[in-house]
Amino acid sequence: MRALYASPVPNPFIAMNELLHKILQGVDPAAPGAFWKLLRNMLALVPWWPLIWFTIACTVIGAAIGWWRGRIGLGIALGLVVGPIGWAALWALPPGRYGPARQRALDRAAKLDRPA
Repeated sequence: MRALYASPVPNPFIAMNELLHKILQGVDPAAPGAFWKLLRNMLALVPWWPLIWFTIACTVIGAAIGWWRGRIGLGIALGLVVGPIGWAALWALPPGRYGPARQRALDRAAKLDRPA
C-alpha cells in the first residue's frame, strides 16, 4: 500500500484536485457572477502564447501548401481553422487553376498525349 503513494507517476486525482482548487480560488459558487469568475480562472490557466504561435505556423504552412496547389485562400482558411487536418485536405483536393501543382499536372498530361 505504501508503494502506491510513493509512485513517480503523478496521481490523476491529485492533479485534478489541484486544478479544481486553482479554478475555485476566490469564487463563491452561490454568487451571481460565479460563472464568469470560474471562466476567467480557467482561461488564466491556458498557455496562450504557444497556442497563438501554433495557429500562426499552421496558417503559414497552409498558405504555402495552398499556393503550391493553386488554392491559397482555401489553404489559409483551412490552416487557420483546422490546422494540420487542413493540410491533408488540401493535398486530397485536386489542384486549382493556378500554381506549380497545376502546371506539373498539365505538363504530365502533355507528355502522355505526345506521340513518341
